[in-house]
Amino acid sequence: MNSSVTPKPSARLFDDVLLITIMAVLAGCGLIYEYLLSHYAGRVIGAVESAIYTMIGIMIVSMGLGAFAARKVKCAFSGFAWLELTIALLGCSAILVISSAIAAVQLLPQIISETFNLPPDAEIRGGLFGVLHDITHYSPYFFGAVLGLFIGMEIPLIARIREFVHKQHLVHNAGTIYGADYIGAGIGAAIWITIMLSLEINLSASITASANLIAGVVFWLRYKEHIRFKYLLLVGHVLCAVLVAAIFSYGGQWAKSFNNLLYLDKVAYHQQTRYAQVVLTERQLPNHNYPMVSLYLNGRLQFAQDDEHIYHKFLVYPAMAASARHDNILIIGGGDGLGLRDVLAWSPKKVTLMDLDSEVVDLFKNPHNYLDDGLADNITRLNNNALNDERVRLIHADAYNGTDQLITDMERFDTIIVDLPDPSHPDLNKLYSRTFYLKLKQLLSNDGVMVVQSTSPFHAKKAFMSIAKTVKSAQFKDVEQYHFNVPSFGQWGWTIATQSGLSPRARLAQQKTLQPFETWLTPQLIQASFEFSQGFYQQMDEIKVNELGSFILYRYHQQAWESQQGNNNSWYQNE
Repeated sequence: MNSSVTPKPSARLFDDVLLITIMAVLAGCGLIYEYLLSHYAGRVIGAVESAIYTMIGIMIVSMGLGAFAARKVKCAFSGFAWLELTIALLGCSAILVISSAIAAVQLLPQIISETFNLPPDAEIRGGLFGVLHDITHYSPYFFGAVLGLFIGMEIPLIARIREFVHKQHLVHNAGTIYGADYIGAGIGAAIWITIMLSLEINLSASITASANLIAGVVFWLRYKEHIRFKYLLLVGHVLCAVLVAAIFSYGGQWAKSFNNLLYLDKVAYHQQTRYAQVVLTERQLPNHNYPMVSLYLNGRLQFAQDDEHIYHKFLVYPAMAASARHDNILIIGGGDGLGLRDVLAWSPKKVTLMDLDSEVVDLFKNPHNYLDDGLADNITRLNNNALNDERVRLIHADAYNGTDQLITDMERFDTIIVDLPDPSHPDLNKLYSRTFYLKLKQLLSNDGVMVVQSTSPFHAKKAFMSIAKTVKSAQFKDVEQYHFNVPSFGQWGWTIATQSGLSPRARLAQQKTLQPFETWLTPQLIQASFEFSQGFYQQMDEIKVNELGSFILYRYHQQAWESQQGNNNSWYQNE
């Protein structure tokens, strides 16, 4: 590496442009790796926002440690070249290693049960299996820490390389390198948002690793005379490139195979949209002509075909029955079309469905474009092809902003049905805020009814009560809550509100018979759902309203979820 000849200005300029470009590319790759592991950690661990913030924090601290560790590298050229190969290898394979480890731990109890012929209901868990579960469950953080350590070594090493190339101390060396790093990270963020967010996660990882490898090969070609074991390094690049190509080509299929072990049922379809990881599973039940379908978004169950009718009947029927008219209906969320199916049974003149994720909506609107014929036929049968009904207007927008346009257009709705996921993410929290409910109040006819999916009164009691208190704070006259057991979810709840006249329950009490198309509910069942145990609302005075930006409801929900995590990871526990 020693040289007494001062390089020509043109050579120095070329090296500068090359090194700064490489640094920018690697910064973009590093940020994408951070996002990939953060989002995957959210899927695996469940508390999406907490997992993302934890991962980012771990990687930042590890990058700081990596910057210190870089001082121990004697040859900056060799260290940097081998470092990039290592980062590419880890970056492309981390997700597959994590998912395969989780799948193996999930499968191990079943293998032992079959080996020792244990009863089917003798579930093996706890002890060693509990430890293995925790290790694999939180392994994304380990990979994040290791990748962060290596990524943190890049800037100090490339700074040393620049000074060696120039044969002098560079006053603005740090500023130049950090400038390239920040700009590259910004470009990486833009690529993540516009392109990779909607790609299958292993495909994103392989593309990012390819950029790492290309940067490493370019560096090798320019500075190979300074690199130790340079031909062994080149062989390493070739082998890593083969691995990257394999993951690019087959990573999605491998992920699906692992998912089959992670989900209770067989994974029939999976897709990464800009907003969610979508998984459809199938289970063949006795006395059924076709498999039962379940939908998961980001690992959370959205519906199970064998009992979704319970949830959707309680979501739709009380609100529609209590409304004075059924001409113009607004559904917020519900992109699977199941709530819409039940609304259309009331013969409305017009239904507006507003859902952010156009890809999920299109999956359930045109299933034959995405699924095999059997599954597609089942989906069409399940939602009764409701999304293709000529009375339905689809709006793909964030509901918080999308409702502003409806207000501007002076639209009014006889019934508003809010069928959103639980407030498990800060972005969803605003759709359960007082400000949002004030918007919906402007859209609701004076004698209309609004109903809101309100999480579980058993598992997340404070969150459930906060939704009612927040709706009430938006100046609705009567706000009531009801609940029923949905086997796939446990005890589930809804909040119903009116602006004038009788309360929703009083309106429903006047109806002694149900609509002819309703064959499952009874008037008595509906009235009973409004009953809660003694003292259920005893803490209501302590519950806070979810103001916009306060994240009160999000915290209530997270606290409830974390308490379940501490109890054998079971959701079926009291808060």
